[in-house]
Amino acid sequence: MHRLQAFREMRARVPQKAFNWLVSFNSSRCIHSLPFATVNVEEISGSQPAEVHNLVQGKWTGSSKWNTILDPLNGESFIKVAEIDETGIQPFVESLSKCPKHGLHNPFKEPERFVFPNLLYLMLGDVSVKAAHMLSQPKVSDFFTRLIQRVSPKSYQQALGEVFVTRKFLENFCGDQVRFLARSFAVPGNHLGQQSHGFRWPYGPVTIITPFNFPLEIPLLQLMGALYMGNKPVLKVDSKVSIVMEQMLRLLHDCGLPVEDVDFINADGKTMNKLLLEANPRMTLFTGSSRVADKLAVDLKGRIKLEDAGFDWKILGPDVKEVDYIAWVCDQDAYACSGQKCSAQSMLFMHENWSKSSLLRQMNDLAARRKLEDLTVGPVLTVSFLTFFGVVTEYKDNQIPMVLDALERMHAHLTAAVVSNDQLFLQARLAEVIGKSVNGTTYAGLRARTTGAPQNHWFGPAGDPRGAGIGTPEAIKLVWSCHREIIYDFGPLPQKWETPAST
Repeated sequence: MHRLQAFREMRARVPQKAFNWLVSFNSSRCIHSLPFATVNVEEISGSQPAEVHNLVQGKWTGSSKWNTILDPLNGESFIKVAEIDETGIQPFVESLSKCPKHGLHNPFKEPERFVFPNLLYLMLGDVSVKAAHMLSQPKVSDFFTRLIQRVSPKSYQQALGEVFVTRKFLENFCGDQVRFLARSFAVPGNHLGQQSHGFRWPYGPVTIITPFNFPLEIPLLQLMGALYMGNKPVLKVDSKVSIVMEQMLRLLHDCGLPVEDVDFINADGKTMNKLLLEANPRMTLFTGSSRVADKLAVDLKGRIKLEDAGFDWKILGPDVKEVDYIAWVCDQDAYACSGQKCSAQSMLFMHENWSKSSLLRQMNDLAARRKLEDLTVGPVLTVSFLTFFGVVTEYKDNQIPMVLDALERMHAHLTAAVVSNDQLFLQARLAEVIGKSVNGTTYAGLRARTTGAPQNHWFGPAGDPRGAGIGTPEAIKLVWSCHREIIYDFGPLPQKWETPAST
């Protein structure tokens, strides 16, 4: 009765419009049942379109221009994105300009919000703890899995795998693990009182540009890496899928991430290019097509790290075994996510022994069972990401040099696989193949594959000084920090020191 009376008194004081809004808001929150969510995945449709906003200088904002995103499965206009045009980039330019070159925090800097710099490292570790815990909850995990499916159609298991890897990454950087990324070293000097110390140093204002095919995993891992090292990032995700990261940012804020530490922009390529030129970020991480990557490298005068598309090869050794398993892995590498992975199997070199097996028939059968109903195959969102051209070729023992020559002539060295457990082949050929190739993530052995970017190993290209990695402490330090050396030289001076002759 007391609660009913309190409700009636509140109702009498609240104007009708405000009361209607309050009821709508509360019922919406109950429907969403997640403290951070502003959308209901199942209700997003042409009649109830979702909205995606921008975040700049700690405030969520709309835009005078709304870009309509079509549902990739039925063509309905089901998401409205507040896109910034060239006239609206100034707040983002100003936001980046407020971040000094020495970053939001570093091993020496005392941020205004904290008394000691270590507290900011600890704060980010705590955010990772809470965000990982949130993603471990089935309700939250299912929310992001289904949201990924709505904008980048892939099977539930593939989308769930993306959420799982994101959670495991966050778990890896809980507690003290963030400050361990800033671990320094000391080297004895030439005399008493002299020591040189090496530190990992942030770039300060940075930008992150990521594609559509992994709308949660790629932007989240790179964003957190940038923050861990002390940078202030502006994040741009392909507008077709940016709703996923918008919701993830709201989750991070709910877990304690300061709202002013990250800016989030929706814009087309031309507008983003103008923002980069005017804001002049100290470093940009770009994941996407090689053509755009090369243009940005010129525009930004080399201040860029790239994880561009791969032309990814696989070599099957002479030992024909576990044909069912090898066929399944080849199908997953080629066609999972409809082949729209930068690590998708692009070329298969098959030892002649495999031509006598059922491998090719099984690969054909496995591909044929994929269907739209369960999203094991889906619509093509960007043609440039279709990296599997059905290239399967056969080689003989004496043709390994020709295979190596083909590998040498490829240009995008992301992932690779050498599939064999034959000890003679491995001893005689594996070292030769690996020693004469440069792919940054290379699997070897019977269970080797080309796809898969888990949180426990480096994922990224090699052979290019602009190459960016993802997932590991080494990747984070390489991409999001630089080396700084500080030499302490306190003396004392030698006794009876005198000014020497000029040299």
